[in-house]
Amino acid sequence: MRIYGITGWKNAGKTGLVERLVAEITARGFTVSTVKHAHHSFDVDHEGTDSYRHRAAGAREVMLASRRRWALMHETDPPCDPALADLLTRLSPVDLVLIEGYKRDRHPKVEAFRAETGNRLMAPEDETIRAVASDRPLEGLGRPVFDLDDTSAIADFILCEVGLAGPGAVTGGEKGPVTGGRLSPPPLRNDCFALPPGVDWIPVDKALVRLRATLHPVTGEEEVAVGQACGRVLARDAQALRANPPGANSAVDGYGFSHAALGAGDMHVLPLIAGRAAAGAPFAGIVPRGHAIRILTGALLPQGVDTVVLEEDVTVGHGTAQGAEAAGRPTHMAFRGPVRAGANTRRAGEDVKRGATVLKAGHRLRAPDLALLSAVGLARVAVRTRLRVGVLSTGDELALPGSTLEPARTYDANRPMLLALVAGWGYEAVDLGHVPDRRGSLRTALDAAADRVDAIVTSGGASAGDEDHVSALLQESGNLQQWRIAMKPGRPLALGLWQGAPVFGLPGNPVAALVCAVIFARPALSCLAGAGWPALPGFMVPAAFSKNKKAGRREYLRARLDAEGRAEVFRSEGSGLISGLSWAEGLVELEDKARSIRPGDPVRFLPYAAFGAG
Repeated sequence: MRIYGITGWKNAGKTGLVERLVAEITARGFTVSTVKHAHHSFDVDHEGTDSYRHRAAGAREVMLASRRRWALMHETDPPCDPALADLLTRLSPVDLVLIEGYKRDRHPKVEAFRAETGNRLMAPEDETIRAVASDRPLEGLGRPVFDLDDTSAIADFILCEVGLAGPGAVTGGEKGPVTGGRLSPPPLRNDCFALPPGVDWIPVDKALVRLRATLHPVTGEEEVAVGQACGRVLARDAQALRANPPGANSAVDGYGFSHAALGAGDMHVLPLIAGRAAAGAPFAGIVPRGHAIRILTGALLPQGVDTVVLEEDVTVGHGTAQGAEAAGRPTHMAFRGPVRAGANTRRAGEDVKRGATVLKAGHRLRAPDLALLSAVGLARVAVRTRLRVGVLSTGDELALPGSTLEPARTYDANRPMLLALVAGWGYEAVDLGHVPDRRGSLRTALDAAADRVDAIVTSGGASAGDEDHVSALLQESGNLQQWRIAMKPGRPLALGLWQGAPVFGLPGNPVAALVCAVIFARPALSCLAGAGWPALPGFMVPAAFSKNKKAGRREYLRARLDAEGRAEVFRSEGSGLISGLSWAEGLVELEDKARSIRPGDPVRFLPYAAFGAG
């Protein structure tokens, strides 16, 4: 979820700026939600209201609903300020969330500033403030300064920062441009992976929310032929150049006529005119009132026709027209009613109207989407450039499969697995090879990779041991964040930037590497590619196993479905047993809380095929 903050001291104009930004950004076709931190004694509910009475009686949550809106009120016990990350998980997906307040949180912000208030400017001391919206000129801040009332320019800046405005976006408002030339997606911030102070172990859901809030697209855009666009991510909304169907047409083979010309009764006999209407060969004349014409599926309805009766429901024969009878052409058709007006026809634009948005920016194109784009007249579409993801293995112990029989060496199983995953997710997978545990060699490899790829996935060296050089190098550059995830397998996750390229340091164990790649790297890379944050696909099935799980960590078990559709798990949970990865067809996800699972109990199954691993 893309988030951006508006901060500032009291009376600086924060609320007014948020109000104007919401109107400006939604007018551009984006969806926006807001989060506002309420200070002091402000409350969302008041004594005397019905909802207050429910809450005072002890209700844990109260949902208040009307025809216009609904609101969920949750009691905090004891009273405390709810964490922003927790609040964000309760919002429905939108293009952008604007946050008013929460100045101490680490998301990017614009500071609203009015000199007349006498307050000091926060921007020089707070690196999360990316720009200032001021009522007077300011110099020497080292970041953009906008006129506080120039809503359009501020909106341009925010949309570019979060990746909703890509190359070619119009920049600047009435008071002047933000920057000159074309805009590219902004780079990630050096602190984008930083956890709040004091956070040690982090649950999976909170880690995902945190990761989602810090990422935005890093790819540009290009135009390609629709036939070459499968698997690509739309950079802009695709709009229909013409309606589908482009004209009213017949849905069946049969006979067409004007419904208003039918007389009373159930039996109808209409004279047939010469000629016919076929798909691609329309009838050029007018069908006289009270007459019918032969029409085939997909043919445009001739003038004078608004209803078609199915061929199987019609009897044709000769009437009194001697010339037609001599020519062997049927002169009349008969059918039984009733027949509704417009029967067996398709209205022009009943599927898609001209100018309608058929697919939204960020959609990953599939084969059926190419059919839709072609049907509405689009020969070329603007897509995101393909995300280039490099895969690097580290460790002295690694060797190419089959290259040695030394028992002290381990065949590199992660790199082919991760390269296949990346390619299956629709990205350009770049093999960065294997680097031994020598810091200079690793530095050289990362330097070269940063020039070739948009993101780097490493395996091994992500912990904090003597030979964990990925972590050490990222630490030296000042960009290392080691996330200790409350999950099994795959607790250590090293995140950072190397020369602007995000680095995802996965564990060296192949089982843990796969789980971390699926749970964290997959949605993060999708966000970087401009395709948004995908949900983890899964469904509930009965368990075919027993297990007593302790509280505190989320667990992922290698599993497959038996003949009855029940989830059976691999014989051992040992993360060193790579054969279990191949044996499995997916993962069983066990929630953080304690559970006692017995055969038949519902568990969540995540199939490999649903996230590109099958």
